[in-house]
Parts: sequence; C-alpha cells; structure tokens
Amino acid sequence: MENTLKPMDAEQLREYGHKMVDFIADYYKSIESFPVLSQVKPGYLKELLPDSAPNHPESLQDVFEDIRQKIIPGITHWQSPEYFAYYPSNSSTAGFLGEMLSAGFNIVGFSWVTSPAATELEVIVLDWLAKMLKLPDQFFSAGQGGGVIQGTASEAVLVVLLAARDKILRKVGKKSLEKLVVYASDQTHSALQKACQIAGIVQDNFRVLKADRNSNYSLCPEVALEAISNDLSAGLIPFFLCATVGTTSSAAVDPLSELGKLSKAYGMWFHVDAAYAGSACICPEYRHYIDGVEEADSFGMNAHKWFLTNFDCSLLWVKDQRPLVQSLSTNPEFLKNKASQENAVVDFKDWQIPLGRRFRSLKLWMVLRLYGLENLQSYIRNHINLAEQFEQLIKTDSRFEVLSGNFVLRFAVGAPLTEEKHIKEAWKVLQDHATTLLRSI
Repeated sequence: MENTLKPMDAEQLREYGHKMVDFIADYYKSIESFPVLSQVKPGYLKELLPDSAPNHPESLQDVFEDIRQKIIPGITHWQSPEYFAYYPSNSSTAGFLGEMLSAGFNIVGFSWVTSPAATELEVIVLDWLAKMLKLPDQFFSAGQGGGVIQGTASEAVLVVLLAARDKILRKVGKKSLEKLVVYASDQTHSALQKACQIAGIVQDNFRVLKADRNSNYSLCPEVALEAISNDLSAGLIPFFLCATVGTTSSAAVDPLSELGKLSKAYGMWFHVDAAYAGSACICPEYRHYIDGVEEADSFGMNAHKWFLTNFDCSLLWVKDQRPLVQSLSTNPEFLKNKASQENAVVDFKDWQIPLGRRFRSLKLWMVLRLYGLENLQSYIRNHINLAEQFEQLIKTDSRFEVLSGNFVLRFAVGAPLTEEKHIKEAWKVLQDHATTLLRSI
C-alpha cells in the first residue's frame, strides 16, 4: 500500500532532519529578537490547538508554522544571551549532536548487555571528568566506587540518601527509621527536602540549619555540631549531612573539609552537591572550592548547567557503589544474563530509580572531544569575568550593594551566547527599574 506508515524511513529522516537542523539554527540566529520571558497567559495554547489529534498526516511545513506561531510564544528562552534567571542550562552544538545520536540509536541501556558501549562509555567519561576535577582515587571506576549519569541532581541526592538510609538501618534495625536525622543549611536546594519525604524521613527530623552573611551563607560546622549533639542527647540517629558548592539562592560554598570530618566522626554519610558551581572546578584556580571532597561519600555535579551538555546530564560519583546497589537493585528473571550474574560488568539500573536509561554519555563525550579541556576552561573563565564586570557595574551605583543581606537580586551569568554587551544591557534595565522604584518612595 502506498500510504503504509514508514516511521523510520532513512531518506525521509535525511530530508526532515536537514529541515529541522535549519529550523533550530534559524531559531538561534534570531533568539535575541524574542522576549526572554514568555508573555502568554495560562491556558493560551488550548485556544490555539484542536481538541483532538489529526486523523491523517499533516505536513512538516505546517508543523513548523505552528511551532513559530503557537509554541515559540510560549517558550521562556533559557538559551537567550539575556537570560540571567535561576542558573545556567547550557546547550551547545556538541551537546546537540550527541543528543541527536542518542535519539537515533534510541537504546534502553539499563544493563551492560542491552548495549555494552552505553555502559562502558559512561564509565569512561565519568572517569575523565573525575580526573579533570582531581577527585580522589576512590571515586574512579577502578576501585569500589565510580560515576553514573543521573537525570538531575534531585535524583542524585535521592539515590544516595536511600543508600545511606538503608546502610544505617542494616546496622540499627529497620524500626529505627523514625529516629534518623538529616542535616543541611537553609541554602541547600529543596531537592533534599523532597528526597527526605520520599525516603520516609520524619519531617521534623530534617534539620535546616541557619546560615547567614557572617559566614557568606555557608554552613558553619559549629552549628552542625550543636544540632548533632542535641539530637544524640535526644536519642535520635544522625545519618546524613549534605554540603553544597554553589547554592542556588546565594552561590554559597560550604566548608567541605570541616563538615566531612564532622560527618566521619559521627558515622554519617557525607554528600557534596556541586550541581551549580562544580563545573568551575575544572579550572585549577577554582579547584580549591571542592577541597575536602576527599571526606565525601558521594559527589554530584550537573554537566547540563554550566558544562555545555544539553539537559539532562547530572553526574554522580560514589566512593563505594555497594550501598547504592544494595538499596536499588532488582533482579527479576527477564533481566538475568551471564555477564551480570558473573559480576563481570556494571549494570547502571542498580544505581538509579528507574529501570530504563538513555544513552546520555554520548553528548558528554561529544562535548569533551569537540571542545577539549582548555576550551572548556576558557568558557568558564569568560563567564566568571563577565560576572566580575557586572559586579563592578554595581559598585559604580550607590543605590546597590553586592549581597547586602537585605533585599537581594540574583544575577546568574552562564548562557552560552552571553557577551559583555548583554551584561551591560541587563544592568541598564536594573538601573531604570531602580530609578522608577525610588521615585515612588
């Protein structure tokens, strides 16, 4: 039949693929023409699209037109050079090509046997990154530890919290779950709170410890020690401490060495969340921000934030994979195979929440190969230089202070296309709003 569906016809893929690449390239060429923040109202799209899917095929050109007219107006342009909200969410040509290749292969690589290259490339590129970050040897795959790609840092902190929970419960008994206590500063990402909810940690046993401007919003070890001592006196069981390198709200860096030693002294799992600022530590002059990581049981960094790797690509390293596997492993009959049963391979299904997993290491591999360490370091340094320029602009206006501790405006530099002119344009917008605001007082 002439109208028989051929969903993966190679020549149609070639034709449509070229058109899609052209469409995306044109989008990037014109990205500055769009308002960064979408201007639509809630429910706008329902008024523009049919209430049922089409019965018959529509042309790609018609779909492109709908994307231009109906979808793009509802996009907040995270890749705009004028985007300074939340945190960076980098894309790049290399990352995009890796994403295309992953979609093309479309494997479901939950175990080694399902696609050996997917597992082995992930092991290799996580070791590459560990070497670039100068992580301790225990985090490399040659020993009991190693790295794995999670979807987000939220997933990363959840899996290590589950591993830590089950490890301590094997020691003190399952009935002690309600006594377990988790510690973090009030600058820590809310993902930890959600992880505690999922893991069954009693809400009142999640200790959110105060950090203030006197410590540059980092967690003071003395504050943590006091909380731990109080909980021990109350018969509770401290078991997990999370430190952050680059908090979302204030870019604070917790003192890893002191907190790590404190965790070790009390037999607690110590996790370091460097999702935001960890990328900067590939530069020798910024590596000191993760000094003390040798004390950590686990360490996480988001390559999809500031490392030119398209979302999603969250990197997690553990010193000892065994607690992770013990907590998350399942082995039904349909998943059994010779390589796994002989313990000859790594099966990343046992390091994560879902069974299925994408070939995410391809895009990280492409970024590392097409750009190289020196270019990636220069990329990071350029953004830091732009942030320092913005700081100097602030200091020229007496109406503003840098992190005054009263009313704070976050300004996150890190979009791939951002240049000095965009920093200056953003500063002009802030000055204009300040002028308007002060006139009304």
